[in-house]
Amino acid sequence: MPEWAGRGGRQRRAFLVGGTLLGFAVVMLLAAWLSTGFLSDLLLNLGASVVLAAISYVIFDPLFEEARKARVQEHLSFDQQAFVARLHRAARRVRILDTWTILLEQRYREETLAAIRSALANGAQVQLLLLDPDCAAAQQRSEELERQRVDVPRQIRTNLRHLTAFQDALDPRLRHRFQVQLYDASPSIQLYQWDGRALISFFPIGKLSFNVPQLEVDMDSPWGGFVHARFEELWEHGQTTVNLDRYWSVMVTLLHDESDVVEVQVPYVTVDGQHYIDCRAFRLARPLSVRAGLPPRAAGAAAAVFALAEPADGDRTPAASVIRHFDQKYGRGDGERALRRLVPQPNGPRTPEPRSAAAGDAHGR
Repeated sequence: MPEWAGRGGRQRRAFLVGGTLLGFAVVMLLAAWLSTGFLSDLLLNLGASVVLAAISYVIFDPLFEEARKARVQEHLSFDQQAFVARLHRAARRVRILDTWTILLEQRYREETLAAIRSALANGAQVQLLLLDPDCAAAQQRSEELERQRVDVPRQIRTNLRHLTAFQDALDPRLRHRFQVQLYDASPSIQLYQWDGRALISFFPIGKLSFNVPQLEVDMDSPWGGFVHARFEELWEHGQTTVNLDRYWSVMVTLLHDESDVVEVQVPYVTVDGQHYIDCRAFRLARPLSVRAGLPPRAAGAAAAVFALAEPADGDRTPAASVIRHFDQKYGRGDGERALRRLVPQPNGPRTPEPRSAAAGDAHGR
């Protein structure tokens, strides 16, 4: 909720309560005027007291409210159970800004996902903004946590597998209010927001951000406004942020003789600046090219047409390394993957080189 909207609502409440008290006071004073003796004196004194109470409420309630919001509570560390309990009751907004979240570790995962589902059912919008596991900042954070033996990209990819499965299982009526995006920037602030309150902290060198003091703030306070602006800046930045769907798969269109054969969503990874896709969703029999819509910031994303080349151990990136990256991103698959490297074809579709995979008679399975 914007700060001005919250302030306007508080002012309306103050005037409503003050007006109600003033109405009672007027009734009492009129009754005192129409009465005599002890009853008249009593009503006159009560009416005057209520008038003073109404004026005091209108003047001082906003001041007390602002003082309450400016108060910051400090917690020694992040309390997962307390935050999950707040998630269950959230009804307007839930926001998480982090590298990865320990709330999706095995011991907390089921309870956390159940709490998110409850928040969505309550009408809340749930937004998660995690660090892109393939960006340089993720590797840098791993180096900062070297003594903790934390593989940051691996932790993020594990989070994303669980979030994808959760999103796919959501009721369609709730899914549009559940959003996950990945940012490519140096992590600086950790945010865990439920409705109008939030826990914030900063990323220390060599320590996990969950194990450092957390500040509980009101989102209408200056602290809250600061972290809100940072979240919005990352969330809305199209060149450094990609949504979960685009991270998880890429849309490719098979081409043959400059004609579209089939369009299909496929898994992909980027390794050493090269893009690889898993072609199990279609069969390959004759030479084909593909048109792929890579994420906006991916290297080579401007090249729309590619040939398909089968990875080999003699490549700059060995096939075993490519398989390992697919396993880290998607988990170990049940079947054998059909991996192909995307070779840019700047002049449009043409027959791939001899090492390119045979492709054709393609159709979705």
